[in-house]
Amino acid sequence: MSENPIITFKKDRIGYLELNRPEKRNALNAEMVEALKLAISDFEKDKEVKVLVIKASGKVFCSGADLAYLQSMQTNTFEENLEDSNNLKDLFYRIYTSPKVIIAQIQGHAIAGGCGLAMVCDFSFAVPDAKFGYTEVKIGFVPAIVKVFLLRKIGEGKSKQLLLDGDLIEAKEAQSMGLINWVVEAEELEQKVYSYAQKLIKQNSDQSMALTKEMIGRVQEQTLEEGLDYAAAMNARARGSEDCKKGIAAFLNKETISW
Repeated sequence: MSENPIITFKKDRIGYLELNRPEKRNALNAEMVEALKLAISDFEKDKEVKVLVIKASGKVFCSGADLAYLQSMQTNTFEENLEDSNNLKDLFYRIYTSPKVIIAQIQGHAIAGGCGLAMVCDFSFAVPDAKFGYTEVKIGFVPAIVKVFLLRKIGEGKSKQLLLDGDLIEAKEAQSMGLINWVVEAEELEQKVYSYAQKLIKQNSDQSMALTKEMIGRVQEQTLEEGLDYAAAMNARARGSEDCKKGIAAFLNKETISW
């Protein structure tokens, strides 16, 4: 059995979080979810780290909730189960709202909550053989938390197809639906993710990426008028930032900017 539910390390301003329960197909349990939340929090405080990558050991990216763990909790009270559900909710919310850009490196199947984990990341790279889907309805469960983010990502029609159908789809179909961003060959996966992360690190302001990510999340909750007022305020706020002053000065002086 793996001693640590996740492994974390840094490389060239990238913070890596590696799911480390291969013998359980990296199934999510309370310990893994809590470890991911703490690791993300630690990386958010690390100014050296600019982009995060969630990856996994073994053949499966993440098979979703640990069913043995869920079975053991069936005698729990509603309050106890709500506390555990909130733990997963908080993880997905932290990923979605993190000021760091987060990339999913998907080397194998991502199913149910595991598909949710991959989908809630900002970007995703997957191998052609990876399969995706939400199988909760097939075992009498519900895709409750993942659907909140899935509806935002791909809309109601495609979400209904995935959530009510319950079948798995191939990586290329997942890409065409907007569930994931890129499909790359297995031998290229690590390098493609690294190269993309380095592109973001070197060419973009971390402050600008954080604010842009924040605005994307918030503006969807607002009316047209509210969204435009919010956008105008954020535009004005950004103009006075140090990164904006630095970036515009470098552009006008034809200087290479270092972020």
